[in-house]
Amino acid sequence: MTDTTKNGNGVLRIALPSDGELYDSTMGFMRACGMPVSRPNSRRYTGTVPAIPGVEVLFQRTSDVAQKVEEGSAELGVTGLDRVLEYRNDEKRASVLIEDLEYGRCDFVIAVPNSWMDVTSLTDLADLALEFRQEGKQLRIATKYPRLLRGYLYERGINYFTLVPASGAMEAAPAAGYADLIADVTATGTTLRENQLKQLDGGTILSSQSCLIANPITLAESKKSLAMARSIVELMEGHLRAEPYYRVTANVRASTPEEVSSTVLARPDLAGLRGPTVARVYNVKEQDWFSVSLLIKKAQLLEAVDHLRDCGAIDVAASQLSYLFDGHSEAYEALFGRNATNNN
Repeated sequence: MTDTTKNGNGVLRIALPSDGELYDSTMGFMRACGMPVSRPNSRRYTGTVPAIPGVEVLFQRTSDVAQKVEEGSAELGVTGLDRVLEYRNDEKRASVLIEDLEYGRCDFVIAVPNSWMDVTSLTDLADLALEFRQEGKQLRIATKYPRLLRGYLYERGINYFTLVPASGAMEAAPAAGYADLIADVTATGTTLRENQLKQLDGGTILSSQSCLIANPITLAESKKSLAMARSIVELMEGHLRAEPYYRVTANVRASTPEEVSSTVLARPDLAGLRGPTVARVYNVKEQDWFSVSLLIKKAQLLEAVDHLRDCGAIDVAASQLSYLFDGHSEAYEALFGRNATNNN
């Protein structure tokens, strides 16, 4: 490791996408996690995270984020999983901390011209590749992800093809004549269909989404950087874990807390993540009221409200959780171990 990548000054650098759809989504995600990014203007390629002093943001092209983490120019990075798997070097110094940040979803797929009526599956493509080979030709596949595509085809016994490097709108490659088919990333498939292309059955190479990556070697050089990294990971995990849940509270009249809990637990599927929390409500005039609190998934919210009403509840309130922390950070400890958490 060169001196330019060492980080002994306690600054934590996180590389984020600099523009495009992933930029907007990432900025929104950071904001939702309680870590809004401050960027003076769109031409500045650095920023800060005011909620965590000492964090420096490096705005990079999405395709360059994994490389910056690999080389140690940044300790953390947010980019697409497809980019990480394609561009990281053989040393694999960029480790995936959180594989799914729940945005930026897309599929890396193989698509052929609609005019290929007899080619609808990967098996058909394998047969066609062999026919081309017997005729002294090779299938030409345009792609931006040669490593992922090559490995996928080899694993499925398709060995006769030529990869055509492509940039920009490769959907035009078959019509333009410089490739026979393409392998590209798509979110909805609309662009493929508009260019008279169809996805092959069994031709989804990878389902991808945004992820958080880290360079554990450079992070380990500074306890302060480790502590900041843990804060970022914990806030992201807490937000992701909380997103499906609402906290529902209500007041129920009963003789004992056991009576309240038994009526709520009559519907275990609506009794909360760990069951109901029941506490006495102290009222000067009436002493037989209890407060009930549940963690309920959003899809069950109205059903849970009706269940509480059936239990005699009034004053039912619901609020979406901002964070839901587990007993420990699985992502952080998977990379650095429980000792690193304790030492912070």
